Amino acid sequence: MNANWNFDNSYARLPERFFTRLHPTPVSDPKLVVLNRSLAEELGLHAEALANEEGVAVFAGNRIPEGAEPLAQAYAGHQFGYFNMLGDGRAILLGEHVTPNGERVDIQLKGSGRTPYSRGGDGRAALGPMLREYIISEAMHALRIPTTRSLAVVTTGEVVIRDTELPGAILTRVAASHLRVGTFQYAARFLSKEELQALADYALKRHYPNGEHAPNRYLFLLEEVMKKQAELVAKWQLVGFVHGVMNTDNMTISGETIDYGPCAFMDVYDPRTVFSSIDTQGRYAYGNQPYIAGWNIARFAESLLPLLHEKQEKAIELAQEVIAQFPTLYETYWLQGMRAKLGLCTEEAEDKKLIGELLHLMYTHRLDYTNTFRALTLDEWHFCEKELCDWYTRWQQRIARQDMTKEEVYERMRQNNPAIIPRNYRVEEVLAAAVEHGDDTVMERLLQVLSDPHAYTKEQKEYAKPPEPSDRPYRTFCGT
Repeated sequence: MNANWNFDNSYARLPERFFTRLHPTPVSDPKLVVLNRSLAEELGLHAEALANEEGVAVFAGNRIPEGAEPLAQAYAGHQFGYFNMLGDGRAILLGEHVTPNGERVDIQLKGSGRTPYSRGGDGRAALGPMLREYIISEAMHALRIPTTRSLAVVTTGEVVIRDTELPGAILTRVAASHLRVGTFQYAARFLSKEELQALADYALKRHYPNGEHAPNRYLFLLEEVMKKQAELVAKWQLVGFVHGVMNTDNMTISGETIDYGPCAFMDVYDPRTVFSSIDTQGRYAYGNQPYIAGWNIARFAESLLPLLHEKQEKAIELAQEVIAQFPTLYETYWLQGMRAKLGLCTEEAEDKKLIGELLHLMYTHRLDYTNTFRALTLDEWHFCEKELCDWYTRWQQRIARQDMTKEEVYERMRQNNPAIIPRNYRVEEVLAAAVEHGDDTVMERLLQVLSDPHAYTKEQKEYAKPPEPSDRPYRTFCGT
């Protein structure tokens, strides 16, 4: 049985300066750690063939499947506010797989060796960060948040050197595409207007085909990408997700979450929450994510200026009119989501104040973000402090003004408040078991309870427990 790969590589037909053609660097002894069988089925692939020796060889970069055209993508980006030339430094795009229902997805190997864009790196990845991406990206998918997916993780039989020797690994990432804001910045800064236009036309055709008939299709592209990002970041905020490294090269044109390096989920509610070890100034803190998304969209708009209008002043005016809408657009998505979390199906002028008061109380009383909404959803509000009880009374009065039964209110909340998130300490337990002891059963159990986060099962109750208090803040690392 073959795996049923069906490659048709449209990105490889762009001008050559957008990529470098090269194969992954072979590894010595690849072994499958985890295969996403449900995703394989969605893609029309045969899981048994993917799990055999030939399938594992593809995931390791030792074998190129028929029809693939391996390449490393070129792009640039603002990293912590500073512009740099970047590119796939440790990733190879095998090509684009077209599913039986016509969906086109990128198949990328992450950790597959050096490329011309490696900037001195070894092009490899360690097992821990690759498993982290697998777990978090699949959890995000279950939370109904647009995201790249993880098809498989294999070990390479080789070590990578970071602070110490670690087992090497390669992750197979599935994405709507790997087009980034940074891809457009690269074209605008280093390539011709014709090449920039070719990229924009490609993005429209692949992701926003309705724009082909818009009066100004490049303005349409800007508007659609902005909407996607506003909605995406609102969804992050609603579940307490902290991306950790919102550089422009990590903002996709498709509106998917990408790059799960120093990401984590917030426990105690605090807008200043930062997990990344390198974000010493808090640029990408939880509370800053909406503002950074707007900043990144402005950089995208800058890259499109030559296409928006032949006169630069008019192009700037058109771009400014669009990006000025971002704060209102984001708040609309966020407020809509917050109403759903509180069981509100109608809109009242005081809703934003009610929500703000709850968040303020969560901050001042150091309440767990996810479990506060979980307690409301299960009608287990047992806080005895007067101001928390007063807020609960006002909320009860608010939901009573709706034409909904109490059961309908709580069902709405249940669908919008996860019972569990991938708690950071739980993820660390998985990584320690897998990396230090070769035990994948801890990961299997966590993935199972995360697969339906709104189920509110008995098994999930144990995984909903927050970590023990600690004086040491949780820190994550980008895994490069």
